Amino acid sequence: MNMIGKFSCLFNRSSGLSPNSSKASSQRPGLRVLLSLDPPDGTTRYVAQLVVGAPKEVDLLFFSWRIALCGRYDVFHIHWPEFLFRGTDFYGRVYRSILFVALLLRLRLLSIPIVRTVHNLAPHEGGSWVERTLLRLCNEQTKLFIRLNAATDMGKQKNVVTILHGHYKDRFKQFSLPPTRVGRYLYFGLIRPYKGVDDLLRSFSQLRGDVTLRIVGKPSDGLRQTVLAACQADARVTSRLEFVEDEVLVQEIGEAEVVVLPYREMHNSGALLVALSLGRPVVAPSSPSNDLLAKEVGSGWLYLYEGPLTADLLYKAREKFRSLPRDSSPNLSGRDWKHLGETHYQAYLASRLS
Repeated sequence: MNMIGKFSCLFNRSSGLSPNSSKASSQRPGLRVLLSLDPPDGTTRYVAQLVVGAPKEVDLLFFSWRIALCGRYDVFHIHWPEFLFRGTDFYGRVYRSILFVALLLRLRLLSIPIVRTVHNLAPHEGGSWVERTLLRLCNEQTKLFIRLNAATDMGKQKNVVTILHGHYKDRFKQFSLPPTRVGRYLYFGLIRPYKGVDDLLRSFSQLRGDVTLRIVGKPSDGLRQTVLAACQADARVTSRLEFVEDEVLVQEIGEAEVVVLPYREMHNSGALLVALSLGRPVVAPSSPSNDLLAKEVGSGWLYLYEGPLTADLLYKAREKFRSLPRDSSPNLSGRDWKHLGETHYQAYLASRLS
């Protein structure tokens, strides 16, 4: 759809999309909610959990600029807003920025509320003054903020609700966990600079004993060579540098004795909940959100550290985790997606009344 086509229906309430009225019950209103996310693709992503948890009254739409600017929906639920106006080149960024401003204008004129889930305190990669301006405009127009843990400081924002990030136990129950490999440390997930994989490689190289380190995930920003160099220098380090399907992910996590997520900044982490959902203990940096999670899931499942990651810390974490009862599991009872889906529905209704 070209630029003219996008703007031609900008303020048209009735698009060619037909409402899914069958999802509304006689007692509770149905809502069409546009997510700023791509549809589920069969892999473990946050959007898949939103779909699973949504009650029947919620008709979820997935993002395209055509739907955003011409479609009919009741609420716009935005996640990681910066992804909507970032582009691979200058012209792409300008084009997306114009579309985003047009979207904000349409939402304002048609009184369509914005609900924003705050995944991070700030974007992991810094943006230009244009990006910061667009984020500010988006926040000013947002009717309701959803934070994923009670430690998120929302400043002077008043319209804030806490809806926890759900677990992945149901997602993975179709797969069998393999036997644990004694001495196996694992990092999994996207490999980006702020996630501290190079710190983990350096610390592990100083760790002695019959131990191994596995790195699984898609690297970015030149980190592929960093990991491959570590594998060549130390035969105990192996890697699978690609995005892996759920079955493979469960296999890799199941074989780990210890999962290490050495992020230099960690506020909310889906990877941490993935590991806990599969009953694997995690080494992670101390933070207000992780401190709350450690209390929630029960003693021994999180080894939180201050300061730099060291070989001694890795050793002590493994020894501590070995004291966990074999038949125990972390407490994730407050993170059931059906309950969280109902809470999202109530949040959408509240945004339309504010």
